[in-house]
Amino acid sequence: MASLIFLASTIPKHALINSQLQNISFLKIPKQSNLSTLSYTHHKAWPLPLPLLCTKLFPWEPPTPFSSVDDETNIIKGGNMVEPIDAEESTELPLLQSKEDIIDMNAQQYSQQQPLKWPMWLIGPSFLLATGMLPTLWLPLSSVFVGPNIAGLLSLLGLDCIFNIGATLFLLMADACAAHPRRKIQVPPLPYRMWNMGASVLGFLAPMLMMVASHRGLLAPELSFMSFSVLLGPYLLLLAVQMVTEMLTWHWKSPVWLVTPIVYEAYRILQLMRGLRLGSEVSATGWAITSIRLLVSWWIFILGIQLMRVAWFAGLNYGSQSREATG
Repeated sequence: MASLIFLASTIPKHALINSQLQNISFLKIPKQSNLSTLSYTHHKAWPLPLPLLCTKLFPWEPPTPFSSVDDETNIIKGGNMVEPIDAEESTELPLLQSKEDIIDMNAQQYSQQQPLKWPMWLIGPSFLLATGMLPTLWLPLSSVFVGPNIAGLLSLLGLDCIFNIGATLFLLMADACAAHPRRKIQVPPLPYRMWNMGASVLGFLAPMLMMVASHRGLLAPELSFMSFSVLLGPYLLLLAVQMVTEMLTWHWKSPVWLVTPIVYEAYRILQLMRGLRLGSEVSATGWAITSIRLLVSWWIFILGIQLMRVAWFAGLNYGSQSREATG
């Protein structure tokens, strides 16, 4: 590459210098340490000679050996630093043109993983049956409940904790089976969330208000705290767990938000029926037994509404898919 040296004083001010620096590494700028060693005389002798680099070669100058196009071992091809890759001829690199191509790739991976999820359709309900229904329906209550004391209360809470583990595993498997890349998860509407929270809060506050009324003498005879804890303590704890689980499914936009209350409410009915059987062993009062029966009726009513909503959402989803297919 030709290098011409001129003095800065000989360059006219109106001249326009066009220099193209393709290989900027050849322009060596002195370091700060070298600049500091310049004497005062050098500063007074300014202007210094300035190098001007020109990219055009004269006829008598040979081409640079490192920029030869004929050299196949060199990655520098003339003006290109790296040899371009022909995307049409390359079959190893996937070419994604739009979002639809990404969705198609995700759908292909989903179809390949779908056979691995088929056993979950049996394992999930089996967990729910083994942890929730079998201990409550087939296990003798006398072998679990030892009396109206802390040990008896902890044994009942242990049964509910076992069910909660099974319900969590069931919801996780249902979420894995329902996930699909092409399916947009519908966010639960605000009236649905308000109704669910309202029903749960009402079912939580009603027993607490009756307990407070009993201690203040508004409901006679008075029910002891231990008897109330054995009858309705596990019910209140599991209801709080259900409320937290529902809010988490809404926040995570999980497709199991529609079946979560059904799982817990179906077990809640069995839980309250267990409380009715324990009424005679804890010497429960008449108004306590009546309140438990009202709670059973309330949650059966709520469960029926939930099942009707499942049918309504299923019909709404089917109608939207039909319109998309015809449109």
